[in-house]
Amino acid sequence: MASGVKPRVKVPKTAAAGDIITIKTLISHKMESGQRKGDDGNLIPRSIINRFTADFNGQNVIDVTVEPAVSTNPYFEFEAMVPEAGEFKFTWYDDDGSVYETAKKIAIG
Repeated sequence: MASGVKPRVKVPKTAAAGDIITIKTLISHKMESGQRKGDDGNLIPRSIINRFTADFNGQNVIDVTVEPAVSTNPYFEFEAMVPEAGEFKFTWYDDDGSVYETAKKIAIG
Protein backbone atom coordinates (compact mmCIF):
# COMPACT_ATOMS: atom_id res chain seq x y z
CA MET A 1 0.00 0.00 0.00
CA ALA A 2 1.36 3.39 -0.96
CA SER A 3 2.51 5.72 1.77
CA GLY A 4 -0.32 7.69 3.34
CA VAL A 5 -3.10 5.72 1.64
CA LYS A 6 -5.42 4.22 4.23
CA PRO A 7 -8.90 2.78 3.65
CA ARG A 8 -11.46 2.97 6.46
CA VAL A 9 -14.77 1.13 6.44
CA LYS A 10 -17.71 1.07 8.85
CA VAL A 11 -19.97 -2.01 8.64
CA PRO A 12 -22.26 -3.21 11.45
CA LYS A 13 -20.88 -6.30 13.23
CA THR A 14 -24.27 -8.05 13.12
CA ALA A 15 -27.57 -7.81 11.26
CA ALA A 16 -30.67 -9.94 10.81
CA ALA A 17 -30.89 -11.95 7.59
CA GLY A 18 -32.52 -9.72 4.98
CA ASP A 19 -31.67 -6.46 6.77
CA ILE A 20 -30.57 -3.47 4.73
CA ILE A 21 -27.50 -1.91 6.31
CA THR A 22 -25.62 1.32 5.71
CA ILE A 23 -21.95 1.02 4.82
CA LYS A 24 -19.55 3.97 5.03
CA THR A 25 -16.11 4.02 3.42
CA LEU A 26 -13.35 6.58 3.22
CA ILE A 27 -9.89 6.27 1.76
CA SER A 28 -7.18 8.71 2.79
CA HIS A 29 -5.67 9.57 -0.59
CA LYS A 30 -4.32 12.91 -1.82
CA MET A 31 -5.77 12.47 -5.33
CA GLU A 32 -2.97 14.08 -7.33
CA SER A 33 -4.44 15.57 -10.54
CA GLY A 34 -1.26 15.41 -12.63
CA GLN A 35 -1.49 19.15 -13.27
CA ARG A 36 0.57 20.48 -10.37
CA LYS A 37 4.32 20.97 -10.44
CA GLY A 38 6.61 19.70 -7.72
CA ASP A 39 9.47 21.62 -6.10
CA ASP A 40 11.71 20.56 -9.00
CA GLY A 41 9.37 22.22 -11.54
CA ASN A 42 8.26 18.93 -13.09
CA LEU A 43 4.64 17.80 -13.20
CA ILE A 44 3.68 15.48 -10.34
CA PRO A 45 2.30 12.28 -11.93
CA ARG A 46 -1.46 11.82 -11.79
CA SER A 47 -2.63 9.48 -9.05
CA ILE A 48 -6.36 9.33 -8.38
CA ILE A 49 -8.77 6.64 -7.29
CA ASN A 50 -10.63 5.84 -10.51
CA ARG A 51 -12.83 2.94 -9.36
CA PHE A 52 -14.36 1.61 -6.15
CA THR A 53 -16.04 -1.77 -5.73
CA ALA A 54 -17.68 -3.65 -2.88
CA ASP A 55 -18.51 -7.36 -2.95
CA PHE A 56 -20.40 -9.50 -0.44
CA ASN A 57 -19.45 -13.19 -0.37
CA GLY A 58 -18.06 -12.84 -3.89
CA GLN A 59 -21.11 -11.07 -5.35
CA ASN A 60 -20.77 -7.46 -6.50
CA VAL A 61 -22.79 -4.96 -4.46
CA ILE A 62 -21.52 -1.68 -5.94
CA ASP A 63 -19.10 -0.68 -8.70
CA VAL A 64 -18.35 3.04 -9.01
CA THR A 65 -16.33 4.74 -11.73
CA VAL A 66 -14.67 7.77 -10.17
CA GLU A 67 -14.04 10.83 -12.32
CA PRO A 68 -10.94 13.07 -12.01
CA ALA A 69 -12.89 15.89 -10.31
CA VAL A 70 -13.44 13.78 -7.16
CA SER A 71 -12.19 15.33 -3.95
CA THR A 72 -9.24 14.30 -1.84
CA ASN A 73 -10.04 11.40 0.52
CA PRO A 74 -13.10 10.06 -1.36
CA TYR A 75 -16.03 9.00 0.83
CA PHE A 76 -18.74 6.56 -0.24
CA GLU A 77 -21.90 5.71 1.70
CA PHE A 78 -24.36 3.13 0.40
CA GLU A 79 -26.88 0.53 1.50
CA ALA A 80 -26.70 -3.22 1.00
CA MET A 81 -28.95 -6.12 1.89
CA VAL A 82 -27.41 -8.83 4.07
CA PRO A 83 -28.95 -12.20 3.15
CA GLU A 84 -26.56 -14.24 5.31
CA ALA A 85 -23.42 -14.02 7.42
CA GLY A 86 -20.35 -13.25 5.38
CA GLU A 87 -17.67 -10.82 4.37
CA PHE A 88 -17.69 -7.56 2.50
CA LYS A 89 -14.58 -6.91 0.40
CA PHE A 90 -13.83 -3.31 -0.57
CA THR A 91 -11.41 -2.41 -3.36
CA TRP A 92 -10.13 0.96 -4.54
CA TYR A 93 -8.23 1.22 -7.85
CA ASP A 94 -5.65 3.97 -8.43
CA ASP A 95 -4.72 5.00 -11.95
CA ASP A 96 -1.05 4.63 -10.98
CA GLY A 97 -1.77 0.86 -10.91
CA SER A 98 -2.09 0.52 -7.13
CA VAL A 99 -4.98 -1.46 -5.66
CA TYR A 100 -6.11 -1.01 -2.05
CA GLU A 101 -8.27 -3.61 -0.34
CA THR A 102 -9.87 -4.21 3.01
CA ALA A 103 -12.58 -6.58 4.25
CA LYS A 104 -15.17 -6.61 7.04
CA LYS A 105 -17.17 -9.57 8.32
CA ILE A 106 -20.80 -9.39 9.38
CA ALA A 107 -22.63 -11.97 11.49
CA ILE A 108 -26.32 -12.79 11.53
CA GLY A 109 -27.69 -12.20 14.98
